[in-house]
Amino acid sequence: MSDNHLPRDLTLYVLARFALVGVIAGGLLLANVPLLVSLLIGLVVGLPLGMLLLRSLNARVTAGLARRNEKRARARADLRSQLRGDRVDGAA
Repeated sequence: MSDNHLPRDLTLYVLARFALVGVIAGGLLLANVPLLVSLLIGLVVGLPLGMLLLRSLNARVTAGLARRNEKRARARADLRSQLRGDRVDGAA
């Protein structure tokens, strides 16, 4: 899987979390629970439920973020070595 899937996976994950909160809050609204209370309960219940239901999507997002951070760390190390004047691969 390449890094260009990270924005898609992250967007899907965020939208799925919002949808989960919306479904919970909507169900509570149908039971005549006030809107603000429904949203708060939806957030509180949606956090652990989202961790269970969206486990694979969460793992893909986490893996994509880890790959991106590794690339950034390598690029930062390369830049620091260039600034120190160390020899870089491909330099004469």
